[in-house]
Amino acid sequence: MGNMIKVGMADLKVCTAPNALTTLGLGSCVGVCLYDSATKVAGMLHVMLPDSTQISRESNRAKFADTGIDDMIEQMKALGASVARMTAKIAGGAQMFAFNASVGDLMRIGDRNVQAVKDKLKTLGISIIAEDTGLNYGRTIEFSAENGELLVKSVGKENKVF
Repeated sequence: MGNMIKVGMADLKVCTAPNALTTLGLGSCVGVCLYDSATKVAGMLHVMLPDSTQISRESNRAKFADTGIDDMIEQMKALGASVARMTAKIAGGAQMFAFNASVGDLMRIGDRNVQAVKDKLKTLGISIIAEDTGLNYGRTIEFSAENGELLVKSVGKENKVF
């Protein structure tokens, strides 16, 4: 068994087998996991916000779906991965608090994060082969570079493996 590499909030990491990646407490944030099974290169991104173009002077590109995914792919390519072979698994994007309908789109950050990730991956031609998103609870995820398995853990729920 390799190392378990922690990915912080608004952070991204890449690794190769036998290592694995984990991020704790995804609420409205989305964990984006990319995998190239031929080279066993894995990447994980902890997305906080959907779109970097809405915010000026933000230096942390890993915070956003658009720039974070680009950067993760570049780092994975440096380890020998190919975009053509990449598949994606995503988790998170929960609606952590109950809002009345009038609060509107601004607070639906979880949904917007999930949609931004899906749009970006679609543009890149990377298919999402597993997803555990939405609802109203947090998730901790572990992603194996050995086999591309995604383990999703939530308090009071059965573990899920994708």
